[in-house]
Amino acid sequence: MKGPARQLKIREMLEAQGFVDLASLCQTLDTSESTVRRDLIALQGEGVLTRVHGGAMAVRSQGARRGGDDFAGHARRMVDEKRRIAAATAELIEDGQTLILDAGSTVAVVARELLDRSLHVVTNSLPIAEILGEARRVDVTLTGGQLDSQFGVMLGPLCEQTLASLAVDVAVMGIGGVTEKGLSNSNPLVVGSERKMLEVARTVIIVSDHTKFGRGALVPLAPLDAVDIVVSDTGLDPEHQAWLRSHEIDVRLA
Repeated sequence: MKGPARQLKIREMLEAQGFVDLASLCQTLDTSESTVRRDLIALQGEGVLTRVHGGAMAVRSQGARRGGDDFAGHARRMVDEKRRIAAATAELIEDGQTLILDAGSTVAVVARELLDRSLHVVTNSLPIAEILGEARRVDVTLTGGQLDSQFGVMLGPLCEQTLASLAVDVAVMGIGGVTEKGLSNSNPLVVGSERKMLEVARTVIIVSDHTKFGRGALVPLAPLDAVDIVVSDTGLDPEHQAWLRSHEIDVRLA
């Protein structure tokens, strides 16, 4: 396959997936890593992608961002449900605890409910760090890592190494999809850091509105057994509640 054809195929994969890893590209294009890297460098020069550890991430156009595929767009969805979920989640947090707050838009609403609490928060989210910057009694630690400016989230090996070195009381996490098979996420780049969050937290709380249940997202994350508590809204289907509880998950509806 010649260079233009390879690069067209890479564009198609990025459009469909948002992220492509180097190993998959080599296999799909039937070529060497060095050749794929040259193609990625060329496409990065054209503004098509950003090279990241292990692959490349699509660069979204400004028009696409205005269409809602960014942190602000997610934050505008299911606003009332997120507020109720956040208030119910805050009641589960005790003063003096150490928390991980991941980069989800629902988790950001949880952060606002914690402004008057005495806590230590670790986060890979710049929007959440900005929210908690208003709090006098919340100590905030940022993970570091490569910044995805579209969602204001830090990710990659440095972020994962920081998380792996911790032991925390609670991880509060959003999610892209939940089925009986487990948790999944629509952004392949954040899955590595989210797995570390699950590993180092004594209690895992998933916060998500009912629309995320019963459907899977792009990348598998973890089995349901990794979760202790789910906080959702009253629209959560009874069938979905039943299979969550069958895994001994405490289901709270707000």
